[in-house]
Parts: sequence; structure tokens; C-alpha cells
Amino acid sequence: MTVKKTNNDIVQEFDKLSIQVSLNGLSFCVLDTIENRIRLSDTLAFEEERSPYGLRKGLVSLFEKHQLPKKSFAEVIVIHCNTLFSLVPKPLFDVDEMPNYLKFNAKILATDHLDYDEIEDNDMINVYVPFVNVNNYIYELFGAFTFKHNGTVMVESLLKSNTQGQEPICYVHIGLRQMDITVLSKKKLLLFNSFKFSTKEDFIYYLLFAVEQLSLDPEKVLIKLFGNIEEGDEFYTICYQYVKNVSIFAPPTSWYPFHTRDEEVIDFAVLNSL
Repeated sequence: MTVKKTNNDIVQEFDKLSIQVSLNGLSFCVLDTIENRIRLSDTLAFEEERSPYGLRKGLVSLFEKHQLPKKSFAEVIVIHCNTLFSLVPKPLFDVDEMPNYLKFNAKILATDHLDYDEIEDNDMINVYVPFVNVNNYIYELFGAFTFKHNGTVMVESLLKSNTQGQEPICYVHIGLRQMDITVLSKKKLLLFNSFKFSTKEDFIYYLLFAVEQLSLDPEKVLIKLFGNIEEGDEFYTICYQYVKNVSIFAPPTSWYPFHTRDEEVIDFAVLNSL
């Protein structure tokens, strides 16, 4: 909680703001921590992938639409969603070597700012490229804030919710032209990776590739799909053609019970970062 003085009145702020930013779109929600409910949320999908400049422009527009720059929050969290990341075992991590962790699987520039998250309870470090211009804008509006990579939020949240048996489970989150694959076994992370895709053929190719890399049997492995997908759509249908144990995953929402159907489409990382 923060306490601010405005016109000699004490104003207590109890709301948390969570924002996810990607070159494909934006989403945010405001959590009322007193009543434990979502106060406000919205999503903006870009028709085409934007540049970082275009991303910031879209964020400014979305914020002004909801008058967020005029509000104060107890906590602000920014989730950076992109494929510019690499997971490194904590014992091997050296902060001075971050460019070397990324250069083989992500295109980075010498001028890119790199950062990292420590994944809770997994002895793993996520090295990534945040959108610096977005961070600067958020800081100008709200001051100090927390930022993470969406992979960090995804892995931590799924590890907490994964209470099933010993067999590997492959979670596939379908977002805005990006899919995130998380494979867990015995509450241990076997794989996390993200891929850009545009067609159902891209989608099934990357999924089967990940399954093959872990030597999992497509006839037996349990696939749980969530995000922008529903039973019977083209992604679900093509997945079922190649993988028999497929189902729609409903992430736990008991922490913040929804009051309207619109709240049910809040992005997984946005909600679970709070």
C-alpha cells in the first residue's frame, strides 16, 4: 500500500496494475486488493506486428482511453512478452555473460538492454531483452515498478498449479501470433520455449517439434491447451489429429473470482503476475 497526500487529504491506494506488452498487442488489468476483484481490464490486438516505437504508441493510446496516467497504484507490474530470451541454470549464470546466453537463439543488437529474472523454486535464470522504451514510459507515469518476462510468469504459475502425477504434462498457451510451450514433470521444468506462428500448420509443427526433442510419445503425452483457443477450433482440431491426449486447460482463478464474462479473457500472464 502507498499513502499519498493530495490537496491535504490522505489518499490510500490499494489497486495493483498489471500490463503485458508485446509487438503483437497489449493487455492490462487493475486489481482491487481490498475487495479482491478485477476493477478494470482491456486488450488491444495489433493487426500487424509493430516496431517498439509503434508498441509504445499503442500503449499510450490504450492508457489514455482509460485515463490510467491520472491514477495512482500501490504496485505496477509490466510483463514483457517476446521470444528474445534464454533460460540458464542458476549455477552457470554470470551477469556479465548475458549477451552470450542470447546470441545463439535470439537476434540481439549491441545497443539492446538485457535483463534477467530468477525463476522461483527452480534454480533457473531467465535472460531476456525488455522493451526499454516501454519501461521508460511506465517509469515517467508511475515511478518505480516491477517488470518481468512473460516466460517467468508462465513457468512460475504453472509450477504452482501443476499438482498432478508423475507423467510429463505439456502446457501450450496460444497468444497473439505467439505460442508458449511449457513441459513439466514431477514439478520440474523440462522445457519452456516460445514460437511465433501464423497458421495452424505452424502451430502443430512447433508443438510436435518440442515433443520430439524431449523424446515424448505423441500417443501418450498429455497436452493442455489454453489462451486464445477453444474446443473445436482449427488449432484444437489439428492438435487432436496428431496428439490423442489433448484437452483445454482452465487455469485456477480462485485467487481473483471473476464478476463478468469479459474478465474471463484476461491474459494468463497479466492475471498471474498480480
